[in-house]
Amino acid sequence: MPDQPDFAALIASRICHDLISPIGAISNGVELLGMEDPTRPELALLSESAANANARIRFFRISFGAARPEQRIARSEVSAILADLTNGGRVAYDWTSPPDLSRREVRLVLLLVQCLETALAYGGKVRITHDQDRWTLTAEAPRLRADVTLWTVLAGSPPPRDLTAAQVQFALVPPALAELGRSLAIDSTPVSISLSF
Repeated sequence: MPDQPDFAALIASRICHDLISPIGAISNGVELLGMEDPTRPELALLSESAANANARIRFFRISFGAARPEQRIARSEVSAILADLTNGGRVAYDWTSPPDLSRREVRLVLLLVQCLETALAYGGKVRITHDQDRWTLTAEAPRLRADVTLWTVLAGSPPPRDLTAAQVQFALVPPALAELGRSLAIDSTPVSISLSF
């Protein structure tokens, strides 16, 4: 029997694809209203919210969407998404990689970024580097808050039965690693967590 398509990833791709246009239209409408009276504070709030929603949708499309083995993605696209997410956020991102990347690898990286974000409840920085076919992600903050149960999922433990939607990335990492034939190394200190594959 042939392998079934990844329906969840296809649904995620479809939702993100269909939401990008209306969110872009809202951004354009806010920009036009701003030309009439740029001093209105509610327009700044609407503009910031629409830009953040746009960045999140693009981020989720890569993280949760379908990716074929041959698909590529440009570093500039990923960097732009992370830069947009940084605006007004508590987490900063630093991405260093070659310009042309495997979309499946980037999907795994962004799932891991979301795992690291859960430990950065008070803000911090995430560095992502790609060197000689190896990815390394490091989250740093003066204060981390890591849920040990979730992090054991990355090491192969089954996900907890009460896994929430905000934690689903932890359950998606092991199959994504297996798909690429990779294993994950985890190293942590009181002020940093480093992941590499």
